[in-house]
Amino acid sequence: ILGVRDIHADHAASHIGKAQGIVTCLRATPYHSTRQKVFLPMDICMLHGASQEDFIRGKQDQNVRDVIYDIASQAHIHLEHVR
Repeated sequence: ILGVRDIHADHAASHIGKAQGIVTCLRATPYHSTRQKVFLPMDICMLHGASQEDFIRGKQDQNVRDVIYDIASQAHIHLEHVR
């Protein structure tokens, strides 16, 4: 964006963008849930035994929190790569 032509900067920007995308998806989950939509990875939801209905109903059971934690952990991993 500032004329920087560095592969390391590009790599860092890529990881920052991925982390931001994951966080945006998580932050929007309550909004989308009120509209009967869930955009979280179903493989992670199934791994923890959480259904789309759990998110739509706003449940805060341990399995729902585990899904959110796992997804947020992926964002954290991307930030660690940047550092």
